[in-house]
Amino acid sequence: MTNTVDTPTDASRSTPPSGLIAVARAPGWVRYALLAVGLAVAAWLPNGLYPAVAVDILCWALFAVAVDLLLGFTGLMSFGHAAFWGTSAYVTGLVAIHAGLPFPLAVLAGALAAAVLAVPIGYLAVKRTGIYFAMVTLAFAQMVYYVANEWRSVTQGENGLQGVPRELFGVDLTDDYFFYYAILPIVLLGLAGAWRIVHSPFGRVLVGIRDNPARARALGYPVHRYKLTAFVLSGFIAGLGGGLFAVGHRFVSLDVLHWTTSGKAVIVVVLGGIGTLWGGVLGAALVVRLEDWLSFSGFEAIGLVTGGIFVLVVVLFRHGIWGSVAALAHRLAARRR
Repeated sequence: MTNTVDTPTDASRSTPPSGLIAVARAPGWVRYALLAVGLAVAAWLPNGLYPAVAVDILCWALFAVAVDLLLGFTGLMSFGHAAFWGTSAYVTGLVAIHAGLPFPLAVLAGALAAAVLAVPIGYLAVKRTGIYFAMVTLAFAQMVYYVANEWRSVTQGENGLQGVPRELFGVDLTDDYFFYYAILPIVLLGLAGAWRIVHSPFGRVLVGIRDNPARARALGYPVHRYKLTAFVLSGFIAGLGGGLFAVGHRFVSLDVLHWTTSGKAVIVVVLGGIGTLWGGVLGAALVVRLEDWLSFSGFEAIGLVTGGIFVLVVVLFRHGIWGSVAALAHRLAARRR
């Protein structure tokens, strides 16, 4: 595999407008109204959906935001993020089962393990760009999958970890409805952390590296170091989602490390809108709800439907659902001015 050289972005190549930009330029009351609506929907969700489905939406929302932090704001397409999602799930399950710690601490341990794993993988991967970066991350993810499958004394192999507890200082969280509200603050903190990252000077440098890495390097920014930091932060946020997913299902299987899990996360981000951050949350809600509805209806070719919708969105909404709506709102506001 050969290394590639970053070249300046072609001026004629347009980048998708970020939904964050459109929201940031909106009046203050609009931003607060959107925030209030989002929090209200999050609080209502387990009342309108099956609570277990609502829990899955929260977990996949974190996973999608983690992937978008890397893909949308750093320009790195990862097909191996299941390594961090799955590693955190296994570590969370092992800590919860053998140490008996409250599940937030077990999830934090899993997220930290994912971040630690992201350091060597990211160090080697960020030296590549484009399809080479994607293939390196996929290769490492498959290595992690192989280790988990063969290390049966720890991971139980194909049988998986069963009976992951939801311990929280004696509080009964066996009901998914109450568990949803127990994990909601953790998910909101993860989303707030991602929002703060992309709105910080560090996040603006990441966007600059995405758009023109050669110029960023000429300005004195250590491009590889910034990419590595973004990779580790993305792995940590993905780990939060993976740990919550393990506790939510009370079971960890090899599926959490499979390459299709990484592919599903990328599809969710593209559907919602690359570089919009909140598009990942919307995409996760749509995909998880659709899969649940199709499975209960007895339809077996779920991938055929989700794949078809993915193609339609890519063809009709080039910037994803959230990105297209945000861009339309921005154009309408510009016409009024």
